[in-house]
Amino acid sequence: MSHPATNHPNKNVPIFILAGGLGTRISEETTLKPKPMIEIGDVPILVHIMRSYYAHGFNDFVICAGYRAWEIKNYFLSYEFRSNDLMIDHRESANQPPATFGKSLTQEKWRVRVIDTGADCMTGGRAARAFDLVASESFTQFGLTYGDGVCDVDLAKELEFHRSHGKIGTVLGVRPTARFGELDIVNGNEVAGFLEKPESKQGLINGGFFFFNRDFRKYLGPESECVLERSPLERLATDGQLRLYRHDGFWQPMDTLRDKNYLQGLWDSKKAPWAKR
Repeated sequence: MSHPATNHPNKNVPIFILAGGLGTRISEETTLKPKPMIEIGDVPILVHIMRSYYAHGFNDFVICAGYRAWEIKNYFLSYEFRSNDLMIDHRESANQPPATFGKSLTQEKWRVRVIDTGADCMTGGRAARAFDLVASESFTQFGLTYGDGVCDVDLAKELEFHRSHGKIGTVLGVRPTARFGELDIVNGNEVAGFLEKPESKQGLINGGFFFFNRDFRKYLGPESECVLERSPLERLATDGQLRLYRHDGFWQPMDTLRDKNYLQGLWDSKKAPWAKR
């Protein structure tokens, strides 16, 4: 397997992933683990999201953790050993580190930092606290997304669009899928069939995959009550500094157990649009 992010120009664009919420609408799973650690095909959805970015040249990730942050830290601490055979050999030295052998996991060449931004912090506060810890680094743009949704957008092209318009922020615009199946009605009252997941007739919504210039930091309050989707993004839009990148392809959040089962079904059928296998 090649490593698309190793020498890619996007490698200097850190990706912040908001991964600290309680996930109350999918409490069947989150009583034991953070929502971003819920697995699709034995892989946490957080890692699915990271691999999507990695496939488009991004290799620097800042995980903004909170609820059960240690679960995320522990996962990445042992990431390399999860698909490998493990050898611990202390016959010669008690300080000999663990090693892998036998079958080999193709390890992504990425950097992962897990920052505990507080269990009760809101999305804007999480982003601000994590940003301030890495602000001394020399990046000019950064990505921001949530740890509970996947899509098949070309993230490198979205960043290219962001750089082209010169404004502070870019938001991915998507059409939401309907929560319930609809009846396909023709001729007034004739039922022609059932539409399982029809496209919503609503307008575009925030798809949750952003790119920002560093100047966006001044819109974020460090206080725990700062909600990204309210004052920061609303003020950015009012100032004329937010642009839309439209995506008409696959997009799916994982808000409920039904969503999780839907994504699992796509994965099991080997038809997961977001995944490169």
